[in-house]
Amino acid sequence: MMKKDKSFWLILVVFSLTGQVAWVVENMYFNVFIYKMFRASPGDISLMVGASAVAATLTTVLMGALSDRLGKRRLFMWAGYVAWGLSILSFALIRTDVISAAFGTAVNASAVCISLVVIMDCVMTFFGSSANDAAFNAWVTDSTTPENRGAAEGINSMMPLVAILVVFGGFMGFDLDKAESWTAIYVIIGVTVLLIGVMGFFLIREPQVPGRDELGYFGTLFYGFRPDVIRANLSLYSTLAGFMVFGIAIQVYMPYLIIYYEKGLGMSDYVLILAPAIILAAAATAFYGRLIDRFGYERTVLPALLMLLVGFALLWLIPGVIPAEGLAMKIPVFIGSLLMMSGYLCGMAVFGTRIRNLTPEHKAGRFQGLRIIAQVLIPGVIGPVIGAAVLADAEMIANDDGTS
Repeated sequence: MMKKDKSFWLILVVFSLTGQVAWVVENMYFNVFIYKMFRASPGDISLMVGASAVAATLTTVLMGALSDRLGKRRLFMWAGYVAWGLSILSFALIRTDVISAAFGTAVNASAVCISLVVIMDCVMTFFGSSANDAAFNAWVTDSTTPENRGAAEGINSMMPLVAILVVFGGFMGFDLDKAESWTAIYVIIGVTVLLIGVMGFFLIREPQVPGRDELGYFGTLFYGFRPDVIRANLSLYSTLAGFMVFGIAIQVYMPYLIIYYEKGLGMSDYVLILAPAIILAAAATAFYGRLIDRFGYERTVLPALLMLLVGFALLWLIPGVIPAEGLAMKIPVFIGSLLMMSGYLCGMAVFGTRIRNLTPEHKAGRFQGLRIIAQVLIPGVIGPVIGAAVLADAEMIANDDGTS
């Protein structure tokens, strides 16, 4: 059985981690890239982020349904990762000197580069979401059973934060004010993703998915939005709704987390606290996944949410009751960060496992769009708006570069 095969766990770890590393580079480095290299405005950055989010959602809906229709996961995964890697490599060519050499001085090279980054970000997102969000996530559901999905989802859920450590640790020595550094970053990530795709061609096993049925492509595409399907799977849709609320809570604070450590808590060495907290939280999530398999959703969801709540409460209370100096501050901040990160990752694993268990058999692809709407799109829109509203009257702090 595939669920017992070591190659499954290898593919799970490698494809999940590599995909998340690529997403971290996009989500956390692209903004820095177009600002430092081309002096992009906040409007340019907002356009890029918004366009990418829409592209990711539409791609997952469309390609998830297509993978169901064709009965293929393996092809979308390995070929998608190869195309994803090639699209990342293309960013190494988006440089003002390359554009000027190609089109001459008559064009505004920086403006052209910004436009190219926005366009290629959407292209890259198409390949990445096809391979990872649509096909890989459906493949995990098809390749596991209710007896081991918690363990698989525990590993899958911890990868986003592990990827942050990998990217920050791997690229912290690069000078991001130099175009050569960005070229190296894109070549390293692009080649890695491409090679993982090639590896997948040889290692990925195709799960048994029926493929074509009487619905046709558009019937498959809109299957998860049909009222009769919703009525027949109320537990699945209520879990997606709960996952959405959970995601909104995460997105309220996540965009401001580093700013809170730096400005709110006055900690310049917050990495020394966050890094071990993330590592321990990731390990806890891998263990928690096995508890999910053993005890089920009902007995594991509340402890995960409680860890998150206690972590929130500690980080909220610390500035008012503890002096901002020495171990008296750092120890409770570490404990609060550890609980917050553990609750976040374990909560992701609990909801993810529940959604996989409730997804109708052999129909995982057509439900991946709904998952990304609940997990990414709606929380990514509503959460930051709530955070911004909370901070509307916050103290303004001047930075060294004149911004505030």
